Amino acid sequence: MIGSLKGSVSYLGADCCIIDTAGGVGYRVFMPGAHLAQLSLGGSVRVHVHTTVREDAILLYGFLSQEYYDLFELLLSVSGVGPKMALGILSAVKPDAFYLAVQSRDIKVLTKLPGIGKKTAERMLLELKDKVGGAAAEAGSDFGESVAAGGSGAVAEAMEALLSLGYSNGEIVPVIKQIKDADKLSGEEILRRALKLFAQHR
Repeated sequence: MIGSLKGSVSYLGADCCIIDTAGGVGYRVFMPGAHLAQLSLGGSVRVHVHTTVREDAILLYGFLSQEYYDLFELLLSVSGVGPKMALGILSAVKPDAFYLAVQSRDIKVLTKLPGIGKKTAERMLLELKDKVGGAAAEAGSDFGESVAAGGSGAVAEAMEALLSLGYSNGEIVPVIKQIKDADKLSGEEILRRALKLFAQHR
């Protein structure tokens, strides 16, 4: 199985690229949209690769970071989730935000992801609840456990908004912990207070 590829980008498409290796072989690799956007024609790249073998094809799925690769593998462990659906999920959400949504049992966030209906979201929560703890803890998301009882979708919503603004999960969690009764506030209010705290820290 191919574990990683290193080479130059000879083609960029809407959902895949072709990476030419030093051996003269070009590999078509399917990737999340955000990762494809970081590539440039002729530029060098190294990607973590998941290889899927089917009767009619061998498909490669590539990721620029180990974090995205690990979540892709985790998603494939869920019944009914295939590579295409997993790739769509990774094109729509960052790993930190996904782990928090699962930890806080936030079906609302999960059902917004492409291809995820209520039944699939419930199955994800059931099958991933024991697997996500370690991954989220590595990202510093222990706060997710404290709001899980209240099922605070607002906290996950605010954290996702902060992640999209460029803050890292390691920066966000300590700040949200400072917000009193965060699990009882709206997402907008949590976001407003968090941004105020970030401004004070500068």
